[in-house]
Amino acid sequence: MSVSSTTGAWIAVGAAAVAVVALLVVLYLATRLRRLREAQMVLLGGGKSDLVDFAVSLQARIDDLHRAVDEVAAGIARVDRRVDGCVSNTSIVRYDAYEGAGGHQSASLAFLDAARSGVVVSAIQGRDYARIYVKEIDHGNAPVTLSPEETEAVERAMAR
Repeated sequence: MSVSSTTGAWIAVGAAAVAVVALLVVLYLATRLRRLREAQMVLLGGGKSDLVDFAVSLQARIDDLHRAVDEVAAGIARVDRRVDGCVSNTSIVRYDAYEGAGGHQSASLAFLDAARSGVVVSAIQGRDYARIYVKEIDHGNAPVTLSPEETEAVERAMAR
């Protein structure tokens, strides 16, 4: 089987065209690979490690962050317990303890924590004297009967 010179020329031209296309594809892929490596270097921060090493270090940093968040949450829980035991609800009720006294000179003050525990202080003012009473409140209950003004002071303190 004999191939004519024109057929051989066409085969050579076709092979050259395929070679040129293959060369263009190689140049395109080399450019894409270079851009991919540049993007990888940006992601890795210019380090020499690969993506797997970067992912491992990133996971370690995320684990450290989770531990820090757990520590902060535990600290907040401790602070919440301490705050619940602090005097955080207060109120004052002013009134006239005796008829004709005028000016709302007497007062009942409630100092309670979040559990409705604390004290009620009442200062009863008369023309010639002043008396102060302190009554303990434990979870909203008083071992001694509260006056209506003291009860109002407790209710106002807990309404805030």
